Amino acid sequence: MLVPPPYRAPAPALRRLYEALYNAYGPQSWWPADTRLEVVVGAYLTQNTSWLAVERALENLRARGVLSLDGLRRIPEGELQLLIRPSGYMIRKSSSIKAFISFLDLMHEGSLERLAAVPAPVARRQLLARPGGGEETADAILLYALDHPAMVADEYLRRIAFRHGLAPEGAKYAQLQALAGAAFAGEDPDTYISLAKEFHALVVVVGKNHCRKQPACGGCPLEHLLEHNRKKRPADTAAPRRTSRRGKRATPSHAL
Repeated sequence: MLVPPPYRAPAPALRRLYEALYNAYGPQSWWPADTRLEVVVGAYLTQNTSWLAVERALENLRARGVLSLDGLRRIPEGELQLLIRPSGYMIRKSSSIKAFISFLDLMHEGSLERLAAVPAPVARRQLLARPGGGEETADAILLYALDHPAMVADEYLRRIAFRHGLAPEGAKYAQLQALAGAAFAGEDPDTYISLAKEFHALVVVVGKNHCRKQPACGGCPLEHLLEHNRKKRPADTAAPRRTSRRGKRATPSHAL
């Protein structure tokens, strides 16, 4: 197997990881939804749960005929909670969905198209001000529902970036987002949006299959890049080495 050329910065290295994932898995065509609203609702429902659970909740909403702006306006919150129960945290998530509909009605005349026309930084601030509107959820809505050039930085990306020596273990969301954005810098806006969507989807796939809390590197399409990236790891991103009781250096925590 050919050894990849030395990386001089983490952003080009992350771009190469993306290319390896794309070559292995192909296009993901994510987000699986028929409407902008379905993306928004899915973004709130997917917090702290599997996509399979989200699909069950969405199917309940479709079957009840309320997966629409009007339907979500008129359904009592208690009934909404029961319908989205498969996704977990039904009280918090129903409140977030209701709050989003109220926000859309109050500030954007009930139109997702009007929200999409708002500049991305403004729309992001508005989304973050909503209950349940964390950074990952807000950026997923911006990217997949509103087609804004936002980069989603989730826990899977955090693990990949740390294990490959591209970011410190405690990297903040903004750091990871900036790293991912830099990996696709220079692309025209439409291409950037398309790449950002594929990148996030591919990170989720490899994260679920391999880059778990306990890594399963065997068969991972990024495995051949792992040791190389570690060797090129900048000093400030190196994994701390644990010291045994006898004062000897133990195995780095990321290798366990």
